[in-house]
Amino acid sequence: MDWESPLSWDADAAVAAITRLARDGRADVPVYAIEADRRVATRSFEVAGSPLFIAEGIFAADIVEECRRRGVLAGAYALRRPRGATFVRRLARDLAEQRKAPRVLIRRGVALLRAEPAVLRRQTGLGAEAARARQVLRGVAGLLAGHPHRR
Repeated sequence: MDWESPLSWDADAAVAAITRLARDGRADVPVYAIEADRRVATRSFEVAGSPLFIAEGIFAADIVEECRRRGVLAGAYALRRPRGATFVRRLARDLAEQRKAPRVLIRRGVALLRAEPAVLRRQTGLGAEAARARQVLRGVAGLLAGHPHRR
């Protein structure tokens, strides 16, 4: 399965887990092993009384509208970073974790580098706000400042 394909992901299960986290403060979440190209386990996750939690991923924008409809979305962001820096960070991480053969990682990284503008356009088209990391941090801080401290 291509990890860059929405078919590699269960959007309905993600929305259900986010809804349980927002309403109950805990949910069972999948554990993926990229090197195995599959989901390998499930683990319990708790937000421990935090008023907000962050769910992230390349397909997060695909569920923005459903999360908004269910009333469990505080904000949705698509990170806008310098493409070269993202390429270097991703390659360093993937090489350090030995996720795939180096040649595969480089080829994949170059493809992702080229596709990044289209990915950002798609994410914003699905309802995420394009923002730099500092803007996201300020936005989350603002949400926390104005949120009653309960789940």
